[in-house]
Amino acid sequence: MNFTLKIWRQKNRTDKGKLVTYAVSNIPPDASFLEVLDVLNGDLVRKGEEPVAFDHDCREGICGSCGIMIEGRAHGPNRKAATCELRMRSFPDGDTLTVEPWRARPFPVIKDLVVDRSAFDRIMQAGGYVSVKTGQAPDANAIPVPKHHAEEAMDAAACIGCGACVATCPNGSAMLFVAAKVSQLALLPQGHAERKERVERMLAQMDAEGFGSCSNTYACEAECPKQVSVQHIARLNREFVRATAL
Repeated sequence: MNFTLKIWRQKNRTDKGKLVTYAVSNIPPDASFLEVLDVLNGDLVRKGEEPVAFDHDCREGICGSCGIMIEGRAHGPNRKAATCELRMRSFPDGDTLTVEPWRARPFPVIKDLVVDRSAFDRIMQAGGYVSVKTGQAPDANAIPVPKHHAEEAMDAAACIGCGACVATCPNGSAMLFVAAKVSQLALLPQGHAERKERVERMLAQMDAEGFGSCSNTYACEAECPKQVSVQHIARLNREFVRATAL
Protein backbone atom coordinates (compact mmCIF):
# COMPACT_ATOMS: atom_id res chain seq x y z
CA MET A 1 0.00 0.00 0.00
CA ASN A 2 1.15 3.54 -0.77
CA PHE A 3 0.20 6.71 1.08
CA THR A 4 0.83 10.43 1.05
CA LEU A 5 1.18 11.88 4.53
CA LYS A 6 0.73 15.57 5.31
CA ILE A 7 2.35 15.81 8.73
CA TRP A 8 2.48 18.78 11.07
CA ARG A 9 6.11 19.80 11.66
CA GLN A 10 6.93 22.24 14.45
CA LYS A 11 10.44 22.68 15.85
CA ASN A 12 9.41 23.91 19.31
CA ARG A 13 6.66 25.63 21.29
CA THR A 14 7.35 29.02 19.74
CA ASP A 15 7.74 27.88 16.13
CA LYS A 16 4.83 28.65 13.81
CA GLY A 17 4.76 25.14 12.34
CA LYS A 18 3.41 23.86 9.03
CA LEU A 19 2.20 20.76 7.21
CA VAL A 20 4.91 18.92 5.26
CA THR A 21 4.09 16.29 2.63
CA TYR A 22 5.83 12.90 2.57
CA ALA A 23 5.30 9.72 0.52
CA VAL A 24 5.52 6.22 1.99
CA SER A 25 5.33 3.09 -0.13
CA ASN A 26 5.14 -0.71 0.15
CA ILE A 27 3.27 -0.55 3.46
CA PRO A 28 1.73 -3.88 4.59
CA PRO A 29 -2.04 -3.63 5.19
CA ASP A 30 -1.58 -4.98 8.72
CA ALA A 31 1.02 -2.37 9.65
CA SER A 32 -0.03 0.01 12.42
CA PHE A 33 -0.07 3.75 11.88
CA LEU A 34 2.90 4.17 14.21
CA GLU A 35 4.85 1.60 12.21
CA VAL A 36 4.26 3.73 9.12
CA LEU A 37 5.76 6.68 10.99
CA ASP A 38 8.70 4.43 11.88
CA VAL A 39 9.19 3.64 8.19
CA LEU A 40 9.01 7.32 7.30
CA ASN A 41 11.51 8.25 10.01
CA GLY A 42 13.90 5.57 8.79
CA ASP A 43 13.79 7.11 5.32
CA LEU A 44 14.29 10.62 6.74
CA VAL A 45 17.28 9.57 8.83
CA ARG A 46 18.91 7.91 5.84
CA LYS A 47 18.48 11.17 3.94
CA GLY A 48 20.03 13.15 6.79
CA GLU A 49 16.73 14.86 7.64
CA GLU A 50 15.09 15.40 11.02
CA PRO A 51 12.70 12.53 11.91
CA VAL A 52 9.11 13.22 12.90
CA ALA A 53 8.71 13.41 16.68
CA PHE A 54 5.72 11.50 18.05
CA ASP A 55 4.77 9.98 21.39
CA HIS A 56 4.61 6.21 21.85
CA ASP A 57 5.35 3.59 24.47
CA CYS A 58 3.43 0.32 24.88
CA ARG A 59 1.92 0.24 21.37
CA GLU A 60 -0.84 -1.96 22.78
CA GLY A 61 -3.55 0.63 23.42
CA ILE A 62 -2.77 0.77 27.14
CA CYS A 63 -0.47 3.71 27.90
CA GLY A 64 -2.40 6.43 26.06
CA SER A 65 0.71 8.25 24.85
CA CYS A 66 0.22 7.77 21.09
CA GLY A 67 -2.67 10.17 20.51
CA ILE A 68 -2.66 12.19 17.29
CA MET A 69 -5.28 13.59 14.93
CA ILE A 70 -5.63 11.68 11.65
CA GLU A 71 -7.88 13.23 9.04
CA GLY A 72 -9.43 15.38 11.75
CA ARG A 73 -10.30 12.40 13.97
CA ALA A 74 -8.70 11.66 17.32
CA HIS A 75 -6.78 8.38 16.93
CA GLY A 76 -8.11 8.03 13.38
CA PRO A 77 -11.35 6.66 11.93
CA ASN A 78 -11.72 3.45 13.95
CA ARG A 79 -13.68 3.35 17.19
CA LYS A 80 -12.40 1.58 20.32
CA ALA A 81 -8.80 1.88 19.12
CA ALA A 82 -5.83 4.07 19.95
CA THR A 83 -3.50 5.29 17.21
CA CYS A 84 -1.10 2.41 17.82
CA GLU A 85 -3.94 -0.07 17.19
CA LEU A 86 -5.00 1.58 13.92
CA ARG A 87 -4.12 -0.62 10.91
CA MET A 88 -3.43 0.78 7.48
CA ARG A 89 -6.04 -1.50 5.91
CA SER A 90 -8.52 1.00 7.38
CA PHE A 91 -7.56 3.42 4.59
CA PRO A 92 -7.85 3.13 0.79
CA ASP A 93 -4.60 2.42 -1.01
CA GLY A 94 -3.09 5.65 -2.34
CA ASP A 95 -4.96 7.82 0.16
CA THR A 96 -3.67 11.18 1.38
CA LEU A 97 -3.76 11.51 5.17
CA THR A 98 -3.39 14.67 7.23
CA VAL A 99 -1.65 14.02 10.56
CA GLU A 100 -1.70 16.63 13.33
CA PRO A 101 -1.08 16.87 17.08
CA TRP A 102 -3.84 17.35 19.65
CA ARG A 103 -5.27 20.85 19.23
CA ALA A 104 -6.07 22.25 22.68
CA ARG A 105 -4.70 25.24 24.56
CA PRO A 106 -3.85 23.22 27.72
CA PHE A 107 -1.88 20.79 25.49
CA PRO A 108 0.85 23.01 23.94
CA VAL A 109 2.90 21.45 21.15
CA ILE A 110 6.41 20.49 22.24
CA LYS A 111 7.63 19.32 18.84
CA ASP A 112 5.87 18.00 15.73
CA LEU A 113 3.17 15.60 16.96
CA VAL A 114 4.25 15.66 20.62
CA VAL A 115 2.16 17.74 23.03
CA ASP A 116 2.58 18.54 26.72
CA ARG A 117 -0.14 16.67 28.62
CA SER A 118 1.25 17.38 32.06
CA ALA A 119 -2.00 19.26 32.83
CA PHE A 120 -3.57 15.83 33.32
CA ASP A 121 -0.82 14.93 35.79
CA ARG A 122 -1.48 18.07 37.83
CA ILE A 123 -5.20 17.28 37.92
CA MET A 124 -4.41 13.82 39.26
CA GLN A 125 -2.00 15.28 41.80
CA ALA A 126 -4.80 17.55 43.02
CA GLY A 127 -6.95 14.65 44.18
CA GLY A 128 -6.93 11.56 41.98
CA TYR A 129 -5.71 9.22 44.67
CA VAL A 130 -6.58 7.57 47.99
CA SER A 131 -4.34 8.70 50.84
CA VAL A 132 -6.27 7.40 53.87
CA LYS A 133 -5.23 4.12 55.43
CA THR A 134 -7.16 1.26 53.85
CA GLY A 135 -5.10 -1.64 55.21
CA GLN A 136 -3.15 -4.25 53.31
CA ALA A 137 -4.44 -5.89 50.12
CA PRO A 138 -6.19 -8.80 51.88
CA ASP A 139 -8.07 -6.33 54.08
CA ALA A 140 -9.10 -4.22 51.10
CA ASN A 141 -10.28 -7.29 49.21
CA ALA A 142 -12.40 -8.26 52.19
CA ILE A 143 -14.45 -5.07 51.91
CA PRO A 144 -17.75 -5.96 50.20
CA VAL A 145 -18.37 -3.98 47.01
CA PRO A 146 -21.66 -4.33 45.09
CA LYS A 147 -21.09 -5.96 41.71
CA HIS A 148 -22.60 -3.11 39.70
CA HIS A 149 -20.40 -0.58 41.56
CA ALA A 150 -17.29 -2.65 40.88
CA GLU A 151 -18.14 -2.93 37.18
CA GLU A 152 -18.83 0.80 36.82
CA ALA A 153 -15.61 1.62 38.66
CA MET A 154 -13.65 -0.67 36.30
CA ASP A 155 -15.31 0.97 33.28
CA ALA A 156 -14.20 4.38 34.55
CA ALA A 157 -10.72 3.10 35.37
CA ALA A 158 -10.34 2.01 31.74
CA CYS A 159 -9.50 5.65 30.89
CA ILE A 160 -5.90 5.77 29.66
CA GLY A 161 -5.55 9.56 29.87
CA CYS A 162 -4.70 9.93 26.18
CA GLY A 163 -6.44 13.30 25.82
CA ALA A 164 -8.64 12.38 22.86
CA CYS A 165 -11.66 13.71 24.76
CA VAL A 166 -10.02 17.12 25.04
CA ALA A 167 -8.73 17.17 21.47
CA THR A 168 -12.10 16.30 19.95
CA CYS A 169 -14.25 18.52 22.19
CA PRO A 170 -15.16 21.84 20.52
CA ASN A 171 -14.61 23.49 23.91
CA GLY A 172 -11.40 21.66 24.80
CA SER A 173 -13.10 20.23 27.87
CA ALA A 174 -11.43 17.65 30.13
CA MET A 175 -14.68 16.67 31.83
CA LEU A 176 -14.67 13.06 30.64
CA PHE A 177 -11.12 12.49 31.89
CA VAL A 178 -11.79 14.11 35.26
CA ALA A 179 -15.15 12.37 35.57
CA ALA A 180 -13.58 8.96 34.95
CA LYS A 181 -10.94 9.53 37.62
CA VAL A 182 -13.41 10.90 40.16
CA SER A 183 -16.02 8.26 39.38
CA GLN A 184 -13.78 5.22 39.80
CA LEU A 185 -12.87 6.30 43.34
CA ALA A 186 -16.30 7.61 44.32
CA LEU A 187 -17.83 4.21 43.55
CA LEU A 188 -15.49 2.27 45.85
CA PRO A 189 -15.53 2.30 49.67
CA GLN A 190 -11.82 3.13 49.83
CA GLY A 191 -12.46 6.43 48.08
CA HIS A 192 -15.42 7.60 50.14
CA ALA A 193 -13.42 9.28 52.91
CA GLU A 194 -11.94 11.87 50.54
CA ARG A 195 -14.69 12.16 47.96
CA LYS A 196 -15.68 15.73 48.92
CA GLU A 197 -12.14 17.15 48.78
CA ARG A 198 -11.28 15.08 45.70
CA VAL A 199 -13.96 16.42 43.38
CA GLU A 200 -13.50 20.01 44.54
CA ARG A 201 -9.73 19.96 44.11
CA MET A 202 -9.69 18.16 40.77
CA LEU A 203 -12.32 20.45 39.24
CA ALA A 204 -10.51 23.52 40.56
CA GLN A 205 -7.27 22.32 39.00
CA MET A 206 -9.03 21.52 35.73
CA ASP A 207 -10.30 25.11 35.57
CA ALA A 208 -6.87 26.46 36.51
CA GLU A 209 -5.30 24.57 33.60
CA GLY A 210 -7.58 26.36 31.13
CA PHE A 211 -9.77 23.51 29.94
CA GLY A 212 -13.16 24.49 28.54
CA SER A 213 -16.62 23.69 29.82
CA CYS A 214 -18.72 20.67 28.87
CA SER A 215 -21.64 21.46 26.57
CA ASN A 216 -22.84 17.87 26.12
CA THR A 217 -21.81 17.33 22.49
CA TYR A 218 -20.90 13.69 23.32
CA ALA A 219 -17.86 14.00 21.01
CA CYS A 220 -15.63 12.85 23.87
CA GLU A 221 -17.48 9.55 24.28
CA ALA A 222 -17.56 8.98 20.51
CA GLU A 223 -13.77 9.36 20.14
CA CYS A 224 -12.62 7.78 23.40
CA PRO A 225 -10.59 4.66 22.51
CA LYS A 226 -11.82 2.97 25.69
CA GLN A 227 -15.44 4.08 25.23
CA VAL A 228 -15.68 5.74 28.64
CA SER A 229 -19.32 6.75 29.04
CA VAL A 230 -20.53 10.33 29.52
CA GLN A 231 -22.62 8.91 32.36
CA HIS A 232 -19.52 9.41 34.47
CA ILE A 233 -19.80 13.16 33.81
CA ALA A 234 -23.29 13.02 35.30
CA ARG A 235 -21.82 11.30 38.36
CA LEU A 236 -19.08 13.93 38.56
CA ASN A 237 -21.74 16.66 38.61
CA ARG A 238 -23.61 14.84 41.37
CA GLU A 239 -20.41 14.43 43.38
CA PHE A 240 -19.72 18.16 43.06
CA VAL A 241 -23.24 19.13 44.13
CA ARG A 242 -22.97 16.72 47.04
CA ALA A 243 -19.58 18.16 48.06
CA THR A 244 -20.68 21.79 47.94
CA ALA A 245 -23.97 21.11 49.71
CA LEU A 246 -22.37 19.47 52.73
